[in-house]
Amino acid sequence: MADIKTIDDANFAGQRVLVRVDFNAPVNDEGVVTDDTRIRAALPTIEKLIGDGARVILVSHRGRPAGTGFEEAFSLGPVARRLQELLGRDIVLARALVGPEAAEVVDAMGDGDVVLLENIRFDAREKKNDPAFARELADLADAYVNDAFGTAHRAHASTAGVAEFLPSYAGYLMEREVATLTGMLDEPKRPFVAILGGSKVSDKIKVIDALLDKADTLIIGGGMCFTFLLAQGKSVGTSLKEEDWVERAAAMIEKARERGVSLLLPVDVVAADAFANDARTAIVSVDDVPADMMGLDIGPETAELYAEAIAMAKSVFWNGPMGVFEMPAFEAGTKRVAEAVAANEAADTIIGGGDSVAAVNQFDLADQMTFISTGGGASMELVQGEALPGVEALR
Repeated sequence: MADIKTIDDANFAGQRVLVRVDFNAPVNDEGVVTDDTRIRAALPTIEKLIGDGARVILVSHRGRPAGTGFEEAFSLGPVARRLQELLGRDIVLARALVGPEAAEVVDAMGDGDVVLLENIRFDAREKKNDPAFARELADLADAYVNDAFGTAHRAHASTAGVAEFLPSYAGYLMEREVATLTGMLDEPKRPFVAILGGSKVSDKIKVIDALLDKADTLIIGGGMCFTFLLAQGKSVGTSLKEEDWVERAAAMIEKARERGVSLLLPVDVVAADAFANDARTAIVSVDDVPADMMGLDIGPETAELYAEAIAMAKSVFWNGPMGVFEMPAFEAGTKRVAEAVAANEAADTIIGGGDSVAAVNQFDLADQMTFISTGGGASMELVQGEALPGVEALR
């Protein structure tokens, strides 16, 4: 980040500042934000700009609208209301994204005022990184700040394109996310234990490959562990598996052996006769998974094995649950791992976005982690060593 200006490098008094934030927050049927983590994460940047006397124009997406105009289901209205509560000041929600109507809203702003543009993905040109659309966004402002690490892996008009037309800066969240993740990967305290879960090997193969070059221990859980167990010649019943990826999984096991990395796989699992919380379950050895059952969580012996490895770590990176933790019947493995990470006060513990964040929040352990990333996909691409368009655009 040394070659990227941050908001501490400027005073924005009287300037119109376009700020890309990630307010992609869940909203319930009553129109209330149910998890405001991402909104809170952007507050330090917003408050610094307000303190400078800037005119703050916030830009975000929420969900995946069609891109053909306003859709109530994806409106940022609930976000605006929550942000208003958190900041303790009025927030203007602007229906127009660009053009004369948007400019009129911005022109009416005073120093320290905050405007939130409606969901930027209501315009299909956003995801296409349309240069004309990026130019129209830039015309609303004097400076651009990207504080949306969660979308930094997307080359969209508001995350990358607009930076070509304005003096550009990283916000506090963007700065901290990149510095923390790259710092851990470049110079981790050792032993470095990486924990990967989730459903598919195909989604995580590049991350596994990258972490085998950096970690001392790699723990595998979630649905993808069954493809690794297949690679070991085991039967996995009706568990989720990717037979096309068994050969690659075997290659990863061999790579770990060659590099002296301890690759930990389940020794027992919680098997079920259906993908349901009220399914019939049994704790079984990975050598004895019944043909008519599927593994939906790591077993207790595995959970303790993983917890012991985590307790020895000086750095921990975790992305992906150990099982279907959303169902109480299959939450124990993920909960035990979360507790082990939280209990290791001597380690730098980084939760790499996505479902892992939902898990530590569900088990009320978030405040015991060193750092919680707001970007699942972005953090994964950074771990893989890939350049993030939203970061590169600031250089």
